[in-house]
Amino acid sequence: MALVGLVRVSTDKQETARQHDALNGAGCVKVFEEKISGKTHVEERPGLLAALDYMREGDVLCVQEVDRLGRNLLQGLIMLTELFERGVAVRVLDGIAKGDHTERSLILDLAFALAEDRRRDIVKKTKNGLEAAKKRGRVGGRRAVMSEAMVIQAAALRAQGYTIKQIQPHLTYKTQSGETRNPSVGAISQALTAHEEQKDS
Repeated sequence: MALVGLVRVSTDKQETARQHDALNGAGCVKVFEEKISGKTHVEERPGLLAALDYMREGDVLCVQEVDRLGRNLLQGLIMLTELFERGVAVRVLDGIAKGDHTERSLILDLAFALAEDRRRDIVKKTKNGLEAAKKRGRVGGRRAVMSEAMVIQAAALRAQGYTIKQIQPHLTYKTQSGETRNPSVGAISQALTAHEEQKDS
């Protein structure tokens, strides 16, 4: 059995040294690196695909924390489940899912529950932030396209790891002429950015 490491960061500005040190310290025979926002499916992850292609029977994929498999805890756990379905064993060195895993277990189910609680908390904070902004008169412009309900839905999908383009088809609004349209990618991005700023303030 050999450990094959995977390092992931979302942007070029993020450092990978800590992950490399942890994986090398764990005894990984080879470490693959990718700089990509966490995607939902294995096929969208070139670094992960390369690591899986390198692995032989009995090898174990190794990550520092489960959210290295995705852009957050929930998405990482979803990716973990997909790897299990492919027969891939995974070792997580730190964090909530620390340990060796080959299938869903009680600890992973508890982690899923925690991640879902976090997602619901984001939705609640989004709603509260929008209500507070509305009371302060921060309405108008493109906000009419991205209604409160749409922003809440977009934030919830984003928390599950959807990209802006993947979120777009799930959101619709009616124009003054009665046509049903999807908001632009820019409008969704601006609304989510405003939501994050409100959440952090």
